Amino acid sequence: MNLSDSQTAGEMPRRISAMEAVLNHLRGAIERGEYAVGDKLPSEAELCRRLEVSRPVLREALRALQTMGLTVSRTGKGTFVISDGAVADPTFGDYAASDLLEVRRHVEIPVAGYAAVRHTAEDLDQLNHLLDRMEQETDTTAWVAMDSLFHLAIAQAAGNPVFRRVIEEIRDALARQSAFLNELGGRREQSNREHRAIVEALVDRSEHDAVEAMAHHLARVETTLTTIVRSQHRTVPSTEDEDHA
Repeated sequence: MNLSDSQTAGEMPRRISAMEAVLNHLRGAIERGEYAVGDKLPSEAELCRRLEVSRPVLREALRALQTMGLTVSRTGKGTFVISDGAVADPTFGDYAASDLLEVRRHVEIPVAGYAAVRHTAEDLDQLNHLLDRMEQETDTTAWVAMDSLFHLAIAQAAGNPVFRRVIEEIRDALARQSAFLNELGGRREQSNREHRAIVEALVDRSEHDAVEAMAHHLARVETTLTTIVRSQHRTVPSTEDEDHA
């Protein structure tokens, strides 16, 4: 299989990652019925050999398939196909995307406003340090970890420990969602700019601007997620259009 050929017609003209190429290939095979509902996917070792990718890349793709509702991983048994079409509302850890976004809108937007008027100098130092590191980071896994820390730091700056506890509760889901959006939506640079706008509003102690910046950030997250989900419902290319292993 030539992974560089896995991008389908109509996608944005951006370079896709190896993980995305593997995901597109496996998703296409499932939706075409090459792996039917109830079938077990080949072992990780076999898929790595066929697709000529590393195990970490393959595992990211397999996690994305599960997020989309196409497969389920059974400990000690392998990965099984449970649907031939991606779900409209993917799941990140314990939470559906729609539930996660609803809570984020109702919590993180007002929290940004509180942070603008309650933050300390130490809070700003931490946020600016995180932003500087995120803007220089090229590794997705490391960036995603700092992304969740950023949102925790905003909650911390709001001065109410309950807000931080809420973000802690959904932290794993936030990280999974962030990884998903960055691998399939190429959101890292855009997120960095949105994060910077939030912190600039905090520096200015502008409650209004902080609320607006966080609302914009979450709206872009939702838009990207919706675009990805819709793309999973496109007509999948025929086997004649792919170079299989």
